[in-house]
Amino acid sequence: MFLEALGATMLGLALAWGAAYRLPHRLPSRGLVLSTGVAGALFGAFLTHTALGSGHFLVILAGAVIVSAALLSLLLRPAERFRRRSATA
Repeated sequence: MFLEALGATMLGLALAWGAAYRLPHRLPSRGLVLSTGVAGALFGAFLTHTALGSGHFLVILAGAVIVSAALLSLLLRPAERFRRRSATA
């Protein structure tokens, strides 16, 4: 269980760092992004471990990455170039 949590933390941190590096203009502060990535990965690992039990290390890490990516996607803001003005403005 400790290795699952450590692996999920590292994967969530790597995923969040990559997102913050690639999309700094569409994400809030780097601290929020990194903490959301780690928290999402830990929650995903916990959820997957609870559903499957121990003995599925790679599947648990995959669940951690999926939940972390889903939470990080909720932080994305629309790009400036795609914003349209209303017809009345």
